[in-house]
Amino acid sequence: MSLLNVVLPWWVRWLVLASAAAVFGTICYDKGKQVKGEEHLAYVAEQAQRSVRIEKAQQVVVTQTQIKYVDRIKTVYAQGETIEMQIPIYITSTDTARFAVNAGFVRLYDAAWSGDAPGPAADSDREPAGISLAQVAEVDVFNATACRAWKELALGQRQFYDELRDTSNRAY
Repeated sequence: MSLLNVVLPWWVRWLVLASAAAVFGTICYDKGKQVKGEEHLAYVAEQAQRSVRIEKAQQVVVTQTQIKYVDRIKTVYAQGETIEMQIPIYITSTDTARFAVNAGFVRLYDAAWSGDAPGPAADSDREPAGISLAQVAEVDVFNATACRAWKELALGQRQFYDELRDTSNRAY
């Protein structure tokens, strides 16, 4: 009796067919999981490479911005010092003798920089403050220089943020 002549009951044929389908399905399922796993690993590797490229580009931005704005701020302070040295040329002792700075001016000046109200005016505000016109100019030049330096710093921070954002968003 040969194997070809054996008649198998219907339930055995279905069992063999179901087993073969299960084995084939398991193989396909495992292969699909392997493919998806490999795709995920490739995606993670690509993201890591992208992060490295972005980080290198951001380092360039940091360096360029720092060099640019540190030099600008140094230039602003150097200009302020130059202007301060010229105060005696523009404001002489004769000017200081002719134009007295009174206490009211000092109160208003201090109030403007502190943000506090100067209070009501008094007769004592008309008295000399003992501050020369040259000293007022020196303080004003210093304050203007500091404000210009802060402006450059704020502009630098804005440019730095914009360039970092653009670098991060650029498709690398």
